[in-house]
Amino acid sequence: MPIDAAKAVAAEPRTGEITWTPKDVQLYHLGLGAGIPATDPDELRYTLESRLHVLPSFATVAGAGSPGVISGLSMPGVDVDLARVLHGGQTVRLHRPIPAEGTATATGRIAAVYDKGKAAVLVMRTEVADADGPLWTNDAQIFVRGEGGWGGDRGPSTRLEAPAGPPDRTVERPIREDQALLYRLSGDRNPLHADPEFAKLAGFDRPILHGLCTYGMTLKAVVDTLLGGDVTRVRSYTTRFAGVVFPGETLRIRMWRRDDGVRVAVSAVERDDAPVLADTVVDHA
Repeated sequence: MPIDAAKAVAAEPRTGEITWTPKDVQLYHLGLGAGIPATDPDELRYTLESRLHVLPSFATVAGAGSPGVISGLSMPGVDVDLARVLHGGQTVRLHRPIPAEGTATATGRIAAVYDKGKAAVLVMRTEVADADGPLWTNDAQIFVRGEGGWGGDRGPSTRLEAPAGPPDRTVERPIREDQALLYRLSGDRNPLHADPEFAKLAGFDRPILHGLCTYGMTLKAVVDTLLGGDVTRVRSYTTRFAGVVFPGETLRIRMWRRDDGVRVAVSAVERDDAPVLADTVVDHA
């Protein structure tokens, strides 16, 4: 079997230094569609260095996302075909607000391997700390199709009951035609998001938007709409990627206030509200 679960989990973590600057933060925010209108004081918090705060989902790209998914797929005990790999879900846990500029140590490892029958799920954990202590923990859930069925632990279910009743807020966020081209400058240069010919080989009629771009756009909408624009209130943010998004489409973001945080569902307006993000929770102060 290409995945040796015990060997993968027991492998030595990989550690490296990451750095980021206000320019990296600004570029990330612009890649999420921040800065419209350009003179809006609420948007200037994302784009102007003298007022800059950091959206917590920046943790997924800080240091160009290194060590990232590709690095994890080369860990001992893991030998898979990248064409069978899907990013199934993402969780960011904040230990304190992310500074606009920093140098930190990122330690990556495979925290768990689950057997879902038709697929294996790798939980790739990256823990980041600077001189003042822990900053954030990233968990990426990676599905590897065709690698399950060895009788291993199925792992916890990530499916949540749909929120009851109408949402407390619904907003729509347009995706620019060039948004994937801009977002990829934050580190994910996969040609699937830019090259039409490559996208066709992957089964899409045109390039698709990065799932983590939708993830960041959604968190920004929640922060701006329900958290008073205060990024420091976010404690954790988790989602399951339920479908693709194409540049030029519109995201419909529904939000429900709940005791366990803000529940969110995201869909693509132009495709009859096709699900995009599901089982999404923003835990906050």
